[in-house]
Amino acid sequence: MNPTETQIPDSIDSLWVNVHLATMTETGPYGIVENGALAVGGGKIAWVGNIKKLPSDIKSKATQVYDGQGGWLTPGLVDCHTHLVYGGSRAREFELRLQGATYEEIARQGGGIRSTVTATREADEASLLKQSVPRLAALMQEGVTTVEIKSGYGLDLETEIRMLRVARALGEKYPVTVVPTFLGAHALPPEYESRSDEYIDFVCNQVLPEVAAQKLAVAVDAFCESIGFNPEQTERVFKAAKNLGLAVKLHAEQLSDLQGSALAARYGALSADHLEYVSEEGVKAMVGSGTVAVLLPGAFYFLRETRLPPVDLLRRYSVPIALSTDCNPGSSPAVSLLLMLNMACTLFRLTPEEALAGITRNGARALGRHHKIGTLEPGKDADFVNWDISEPAELAYRIGANPMKQVVRRGNIIKTREPQ
Repeated sequence: MNPTETQIPDSIDSLWVNVHLATMTETGPYGIVENGALAVGGGKIAWVGNIKKLPSDIKSKATQVYDGQGGWLTPGLVDCHTHLVYGGSRAREFELRLQGATYEEIARQGGGIRSTVTATREADEASLLKQSVPRLAALMQEGVTTVEIKSGYGLDLETEIRMLRVARALGEKYPVTVVPTFLGAHALPPEYESRSDEYIDFVCNQVLPEVAAQKLAVAVDAFCESIGFNPEQTERVFKAAKNLGLAVKLHAEQLSDLQGSALAARYGALSADHLEYVSEEGVKAMVGSGTVAVLLPGAFYFLRETRLPPVDLLRRYSVPIALSTDCNPGSSPAVSLLLMLNMACTLFRLTPEEALAGITRNGARALGRHHKIGTLEPGKDADFVNWDISEPAELAYRIGANPMKQVVRRGNIIKTREPQ
């Protein structure tokens, strides 16, 4: 990384000194710059590097100089797969699973996603917003500056639109970047029982065009699984999305291998998510398309799964690995991205550096936003976190700790740790 490659703007809004940097660029472990400095201008990173190489005029230009007090700066965290907007709770199903019922059994009996669909359909926009705010606030308190939010608990035109409007409202009301995704092909609603092809027609011909017309989503997702939709139905959704100029991504190979990841790769999907059952052929297909593998340790843990995603296979083929909370009411009611770091290391055997890359650089790539966020580099959005840690691995090491000192989004401090 050469901090002098980007021209320094005339105005420097802030300068951070007395910090170490985990830039998360691929220039060495964590992209570390010890004894670093970071300058912000116009909401963008203007300069980053070792304090000894700081251009002499930057400090004089800076409107504000912040003492980072020896903390570590990382990029703002990216939660790239969430179902954060929903109504109701599924705590009762948690009890049923502990009594021996499987995820599939609960779903086939009308529980699972369908129970949340009922609660979400009954909630108006204000209620959905109120229920979603605490979940978003918890993520932001841990340094999340970008979050993807899927629809998929409406499964009708009105509620799907309502969910996406709530997602947009969250991004307008709070200092966080919300990336909305349409997940109409999430489950089969009761009114379409035994008529899954007709439901896919409805999604492709009625709901998706309206979502695109109102510019409520930037991507389209689907649940390609034995209890979701088959590959042929999924491909119809992808074709409709591409015709409307929307990116695609996919819930793939969570419970079985339907070759969803290969299908996603053929359509240039941003990501294929879950992947416990992905084959080597599926991984090879992802390499050619640049599709990111999003692993979801919260769901793996909560559902007490035993089939590990093939991390060594993903490494062998250099497929980027991202992580996310998968925040949802049924299989991962998680609102701690830091906890996912520890779970990814302990359950999936990722290294702490791979895990942190999964919620910064690769998380950004899974949303198609890696040109704007995910690393600390000149020209990118000034989204970063100042952590009270002694080394970057500490973020994955501690369980239940939140060493956040300050969260900065587009150059503005939006969160500060409460005095101890």
